[in-house]
Amino acid sequence: MSEDLRYPIGQFSFDAATAPKQREAWIHDLARLPGELEGVLDTLDDDQLDTPYRPEGWTVRQVVHHLADSHMNAYIRIRLGLTEDAPLVKGYDEKLWAELVDARTAPVASSLSIVQGAHSRWVTLLNKLAPEDFQRTMVHPQSGPGSIEKYTALYAWHGAHHVAQIRNLRQRNGW
Repeated sequence: MSEDLRYPIGQFSFDAATAPKQREAWIHDLARLPGELEGVLDTLDDDQLDTPYRPEGWTVRQVVHHLADSHMNAYIRIRLGLTEDAPLVKGYDEKLWAELVDARTAPVASSLSIVQGAHSRWVTLLNKLAPEDFQRTMVHPQSGPGSIEKYTALYAWHGAHHVAQIRNLRQRNGW
């Protein structure tokens, strides 16, 4: 498996020292994601949606449903972080979720709607936060404590990461 196919924009990294200067760009990336995702899926048929983006990887359809699942969870975690004191947030097995029948077979339109709605609310929320709100934390069972700032960076990267996987597959296959 090629690392470039799996991580076409590189792996996630976060520097807390420079984060406040990048916050606006991350929020902008989150705002753009629904349109970018819709654009990269434009004209794909069911056979193309059921094509893995890399050998032994998820299909495009699974990636789209994963984005909806993941970003829905992230939005909820941030809301918990804003309303509770360092809450323990729920993790989930994304690989098992991607194998559920809906993730393998459902039309992508439903997940596009979820991404559009969640991102609309998420961006509205983030744009109204005070700088100190970005330092509030949540505790994830696998990755430990993380600030709203870090989650904002992570999910801006996460969306771009998966859009790039699909875009690269389209380019490789001449779609």
